[in-house]
Amino acid sequence: MEKHITQNGIKYEIRGEQYYPMLEITEREEHKIGKYGLLHREYIKQHKRGTYTTLLSEGKLNAYLHEIDVQANEMVEAIVANLAHERGIDEELKASDALEWVAEMNNIKSCAEEIVLREVIYQ
Repeated sequence: MEKHITQNGIKYEIRGEQYYPMLEITEREEHKIGKYGLLHREYIKQHKRGTYTTLLSEGKLNAYLHEIDVQANEMVEAIVANLAHERGIDEELKASDALEWVAEMNNIKSCAEEIVLREVIYQ
């Protein structure tokens, strides 16, 4: 009996009278996943099981969720900046009436997050 064999692209090693697969774990870069990545993970885990299982088994889930998180954060920032400019909310308003500025910015951020949740996270 040979000590090592390869079958179906998997290497096996004999130990005693049985062949055992020689599995290798490749080093992967772990990204920190933020709010939007975690929300998307829960969504695909519950509603798109096939996608979730495939990404998890191929070791691509972390990178995928990181990409979703970065995309969603960039989209929120762009939408907030655009809406603030359209509504005329600027540093002048912040200096003259800070409470109104905070209220307007919170409203804009809520709108932007709702758009991102609908278009990116729950897709």
